[in-house]
Amino acid sequence: MLGRMDVRAVTGEPLLPRSRKTRAVLAVLALEAPGLVSRQRLADLLWSRRGEEQARGSLRQALHELQEAFGPEGRGLIVATRETVALNDEAVWIDARALPALARDRVEALNLLQADLLSDLDGLDDAFDTWLGEQRRRLRDIALEAASSRLAAATTAEGRAQEARRVLSIDPAQEPVWRIMIRAEAERGDRGAAFAAWEECRRVFAERFRSAPSPETAALAESLRGEVAATPQPPPRRTTLRGARLGVLPFKMLGDEADQEVSLGLAGEITAALARFRWLVLVDSASVAAVERQERPEGALDLDFTLSGTVQRASGRVRITLRLTDHRPPEAVVWAERFDRDAGDLLTLQDEIAAEVVARVDPEILMIEANRAASRHSVMATAYDLMLRAIPAIYRLDRESYELAGSMLTEATKLEPDYAPAFAWLAYWHLFLVGQGWATNDADVLAKSEELASRAVALDPSDAQGLAILGHVRAFLHHRVAEAVSLYERALALNPNLPMAWVFSALALSYRGDHEEALRRCERYKRLAPLHPHAFFFDSAQLVPLLMTHRYKEVDVAARNVTALHSGFSFPYKAWLSALGHLGDTAEAAKVRHHLSVIEPDFNLAKATERAPMQQPADLAHYVAGLRLAGLV
Repeated sequence: MLGRMDVRAVTGEPLLPRSRKTRAVLAVLALEAPGLVSRQRLADLLWSRRGEEQARGSLRQALHELQEAFGPEGRGLIVATRETVALNDEAVWIDARALPALARDRVEALNLLQADLLSDLDGLDDAFDTWLGEQRRRLRDIALEAASSRLAAATTAEGRAQEARRVLSIDPAQEPVWRIMIRAEAERGDRGAAFAAWEECRRVFAERFRSAPSPETAALAESLRGEVAATPQPPPRRTTLRGARLGVLPFKMLGDEADQEVSLGLAGEITAALARFRWLVLVDSASVAAVERQERPEGALDLDFTLSGTVQRASGRVRITLRLTDHRPPEAVVWAERFDRDAGDLLTLQDEIAAEVVARVDPEILMIEANRAASRHSVMATAYDLMLRAIPAIYRLDRESYELAGSMLTEATKLEPDYAPAFAWLAYWHLFLVGQGWATNDADVLAKSEELASRAVALDPSDAQGLAILGHVRAFLHHRVAEAVSLYERALALNPNLPMAWVFSALALSYRGDHEEALRRCERYKRLAPLHPHAFFFDSAQLVPLLMTHRYKEVDVAARNVTALHSGFSFPYKAWLSALGHLGDTAEAAKVRHHLSVIEPDFNLAKATERAPMQQPADLAHYVAGLRLAGLV
């Protein structure tokens, strides 16, 4: 499993399944063997965007293919019941399980352990990619611990230099280890190697982390130089530690030069709209254009991402093709989309496309940055790094990742007490704590969430996302809906292309009784971001106004869709259960009630009534009546 996956019989005969998803099923079973893995979990990991029945059918097919690949000699290796699957590992050797125990004592095992786990299985499913990333980090941490132990045990300067290199090949952010290597090379009498290690340290920190080594490391290098002064390093830019640097390139025109007005106008609109997202650092268009014209050297702007595109007009239509490029190695196009529009009203066209582009680009960059932050160790983590790592962990909604996210966000607020987004996301984390039924003391959580969200807005009153989170805290947790609506209006005035603000404002309006306007706002969010990576959460908002307008069949369809995206989020099951009660579908209601009880075992009518933020007595009664009809007590 280290490197590309391979499966062999004792005789050497290849037994690797043909399908990549079947290999992924085997990988999960192998790493958790001999433990039982639920069929639901396997389906959620590899077919998260399919319906439950279709996902389970695909899993059955994968298990059949696995049995076929193993052949007669492999009978008994896969132990399957109606609800669980396991790998009988008594007669199986698994490198990713065996090598970690040998890594401290055998350098060959440590070297093998540094290969990428399952390097050929990326991109199968977002949920599996998340699981795979966690497994890779776990193995890398084991390798780092083993290498660090070898370094601590080294008794000679040559041994320390060698083992320090091994540690740094795993985690180049270990600055104390750079100092050990510099000292070890100097002790060996090789001042040239010591200086080379210092220069490599500076290069790594500049290229990978956009920072300079600490004064302590610089002073060590200076002491080795004697009379030769070290080149001073500029301090890291504060903005680079708090956001991705993005530039919008001038769009290229295909055909008629008259399209210049469309090209320039659209680039300007997109730049202005992206600038409203506080965590992005927008480079002004004039500077980007100067680099394009080669008036400034390539790379002078130090951009992480560029948005580029082409504009073509024909027969009263405009076609705009856009690409987002990530310039960190390995450079790649990470998002692309084409827009075809009527060219009649160019100003409206620019507004519409700019709104849709920024609503889709923002979460794409956020996910890329989160994955990149997760690949860095916490030795030099900034508040920004910790926040990025926490966001996907929150949305995974498994208890272990969720608790880790809370710890990272708490640490972020301590590291940088003036960093508003860290406080906003920690308040957001508390929202799920109540919503999922995980809070041990609701009163404490309510007070803490209000404190954190208010602190975020006080630190940055112009951050639309912070305002939206504060609004949701007040509407969902404190039932102060009128205050929340005012906060949402301010958030949307500051950033009308923020999907979160449209979704949360829709919920608040429905809580107030304005159900049709709530549905219009849900539609606005879907136009802006039809494939949002957190759609399971945002799409759930429509269930409340649909339920309140007695559109029970639509609730049923929408709830099936959102729970297929993520089966562990409790919110949609509650509106769905109420709708099924009103429909009189007792059989389906029993299934939904069971799913909800697994997530939130103590959810009952009393808690439903207490927590529901509906302001209209008739709406609250309607919601609770449906739950009662569905069998909730």
